Amino acid sequence: MRAVVDRTVRTIASPHQLGDIAESGSFDVIVVGAGAAGMSAALFAAMAGLKPLLVERTDRVGGTSAYSAGSAWIPNTHHAALVGADDSIDKAALYLRHSVGNESPESMRLAFLADGPRAVADLEQHSHVQFRARKLHPDYNSNLPGATLKGRVLEAAPFDGRKLGDLFDLVREPIPEFTVLGGMMVNQEDVLNFLAAGRSWKAFRHSAALLARHAIDRLSHRRGTRLMMGNALTARLLLSLRDRAVPLLLNTSVTAIETRDSGPLSVTIVQGGVTRTLTCRGGLISATGGFNRHPRLRTELLRKPVAQYCPGAPGHTGQLHDLLSELGARYGADDRDSAFWAPVSVRKRADGETAVFPHFIFDRGRPGTITVNQSGRRFVNEALSYHPFTQAMLDADPISPSIPAFLIADEMALRKYGLGIVRPGRWGRAAFIRDGYLTRAETLAELATKLGISPADLTETVRRFNQFARTGIDQDFGRGSTDYQRITAGDMSHGPNPCLGALEIAPFYAVRLFPGDIGAATGFVTDETACMLRQDGSRIEGLYACGNDMHSVMGGNYPGPGITLGPAIVFAHIAVQDIAKQIAAGNVATTAA
Repeated sequence: MRAVVDRTVRTIASPHQLGDIAESGSFDVIVVGAGAAGMSAALFAAMAGLKPLLVERTDRVGGTSAYSAGSAWIPNTHHAALVGADDSIDKAALYLRHSVGNESPESMRLAFLADGPRAVADLEQHSHVQFRARKLHPDYNSNLPGATLKGRVLEAAPFDGRKLGDLFDLVREPIPEFTVLGGMMVNQEDVLNFLAAGRSWKAFRHSAALLARHAIDRLSHRRGTRLMMGNALTARLLLSLRDRAVPLLLNTSVTAIETRDSGPLSVTIVQGGVTRTLTCRGGLISATGGFNRHPRLRTELLRKPVAQYCPGAPGHTGQLHDLLSELGARYGADDRDSAFWAPVSVRKRADGETAVFPHFIFDRGRPGTITVNQSGRRFVNEALSYHPFTQAMLDADPISPSIPAFLIADEMALRKYGLGIVRPGRWGRAAFIRDGYLTRAETLAELATKLGISPADLTETVRRFNQFARTGIDQDFGRGSTDYQRITAGDMSHGPNPCLGALEIAPFYAVRLFPGDIGAATGFVTDETACMLRQDGSRIEGLYACGNDMHSVMGGNYPGPGITLGPAIVFAHIAVQDIAKQIAAGNVATTAA
C-alpha cells in the first residue's frame, strides 16, 4: 500500500488523517510508541484478531531500536537448537537468579522465559520478522551458573529495504557514524572485507558488490537499502504492519486518558492541531521508550551527576508517563540502577548537531588499548560489557575524577580496530585530530600533557599494563578472564590473552569517554501480564506497559546482548494475550458510542 505523506500525518493502512480514523470507530488496543516494543504489540494485536491503532509522536518509526544492534535476548527458542546450544527455561532462570538476584521479582523473569519461545514462533510464523542466532554469542556474565555461549541472542535477519516501497523513508535512520559512504550500513564482516580488499580476491569481490549495490541505491534513495541490525527489525515489523493494514499515526501525541471501572475507555490524541477522542475497548499499551528525555524524571532518577549525553532516539520525552502517573501507575524502586549505560564519545557534526557514539565492543577490550582516569590510572576492566564499564566510571568519579575518562590506543591498535568514530585503517584521521575528537602524540608523556594528566603516572600505568600483556594475565582487573571478554570484547587471533596487547608502537591516540544512558531500567511496575499496578498492588485494568516503559525484569543489570529488546517483544506478546482474554471474557466496558 502507498504511504500518504503530508506535513502532519503518515499512515500505512489507508489514506486517512486523524479525523478520518476517528470516524472509523473504536479500537480494541491503542499502542503508544512505535519502537520495537510498540510495533510488536500492534502486530501481535492484529495477529490475535484484535483491532489496533499505533500512535507515534515523531515522524519516524523504530525509536532507539532502529539505532541499536537489533538483538533480542530470548532464551530457549528453536534458534538455540539450530546453533547447537544446550538451553532450557530452568538453565536461563538459574543464570538470571545469579545475574539479577532480588533486584527484580523472579515471577516476572519466569513469565518472560516461559512466553519467549512462543512470542518468537508467532512472529516468525505469521509475519515478516525473522531472526537468526550466531554460533558464538555469549551471555555477558559468562562465568556465572546457567550462562551459555550461544543461542539466546537473536538478531534480526538482514532486510532489503526496497520491499517497503514508499514506506522506506519512515524507518528511522541509523546513527550516521555507524554507516559509511552516505548511509551504507555495514557489519563487522563487511569492515574486515574492506580492509582486506587489496590482499584477497574474495574480500575484493565482497566489497565491490556492496559498493555497487550502494551506488545503485543512491540513484533513487537518500541512503542504502541494505538494512541490518535494528533497522532490519524495524523494517520487518513495518512491512508486517502494512500487510495487516494496521493504522499508524505519526506526529501524534496523547494528551488525555479517561478510565472507567473496567479500564481506559477513551484516549485523546492531537495531530497537526487536530484533536480527537478515540474509544478503546480492550487496553492501552504504553511503549514510548522510557523516561530518559523527560527533564524532571531525568534529574530525579538518573545517577548524580546527571549524564550529559543520551544516544537514544529523540521521541521518549516521558509525556505519556505524566498521564499514567496521574492514573495511579508507579515506578519500581528495587532495581540496581535506573538506567542502562554505555560509554560514549562525542563530536560536533558538520550540521552543528552533536554525534553521541556508544563504545560497545569494538575498541575498549581489544589488544593495544587502555582506559585511564584523569590521574592517568586504570580504574576498570576495559573488557567488561558497556553497562558495568560505565557504572565503574560513575562509581570511580567521586574518588578520582573519571568523567571524562580517556581511551588510549597505540598506532597498531588504531589501525586494526579503530577508535570510536575513527575507522580502522591507515587513513582518515586528520579531520578528527583537527577538531579535537582524537588526540595524537608521538610519546605517552606528550599525550598525557595534551590530555592534562600526569605524564609520569600514565607512563607507569602503561608500563605495568604492558607487562600484563606479555604474560596474558591482568593482575589488577582481570581483563580477558571470561569467555565473554575473550570472544566478544577481544581479538581471538591475538595471544596469549585476546584482550591484552602492549601499547608500544607510536604515535599514540586518545578519545574522551563519558557516561551515556542508552535506555531506562526504571519503569512502571506491572504484574506478569504487563498490566500496570497501583501502589497497593492492585491492577489498573486496561493499562499495560512494555519495553522501557515497563520496569525492567533485569533490575538495572545487563546480563546479555538484547536484554531490553527481548523482554520488550515478549511482554508485548503477553500484554496482547491478556487484553484478548479480557475482551473474550467480557471483562471490559461496553464501547462508548
